[in-house]
Amino acid sequence: MHFSLIQITSAFMVLFAIIDILGSIPIILNIKKKSNKIYALRASSVALGILVLFLFTGEGILKLFNVDIQSFAVAGALVIFIFAIEMILDVEIFRNKGPEGGSSIVPLAFPLIAGPGSFTTLLSLRAEYATENILVALVLNLAFVYLVLKSTSKIEKFIGEAGIYILRKFFGIILLAISVKLFTSNLGTLL
Repeated sequence: MHFSLIQITSAFMVLFAIIDILGSIPIILNIKKKSNKIYALRASSVALGILVLFLFTGEGILKLFNVDIQSFAVAGALVIFIFAIEMILDVEIFRNKGPEGGSSIVPLAFPLIAGPGSFTTLLSLRAEYATENILVALVLNLAFVYLVLKSTSKIEKFIGEAGIYILRKFFGIILLAISVKLFTSNLGTLL
């Protein structure tokens, strides 16, 4: 095992931007309004379980379809690019249409927290970083998700609508840069 603070920090930032729990506060508040209660521990634990499972079995699933990690990383870079464009330009390209209702599992844990963007990101990160560093970054992210879910109303009052908007734009630009880096570093390997 080779733990690297640089890799953990970088993977944490990528996952933090993709999960975008702060940018999801309006969605979480809407879910909370409909279902009255959000179970923060349940939602965070289920999302962590799904993401860890995908981190370790995702590559096997790719092999089943005869796709290498670099090809998936390039495809993932394109998906991350689209997410970044959504965040920067305030457009909706991907639609998360889960069933209506007040469950902390669907649509909160899946697909809002553990969804296509985070799956793609995990496999893209595996092409760049050691698995143990990604795992640490993932656990730290889900701990932060838990804290945010636990105190959504307080965060909304503290940061305000303008603060959430600024954070979303800031992480959109970071994601855009990350997607370009993933694309260029893995495209070279494929060619």
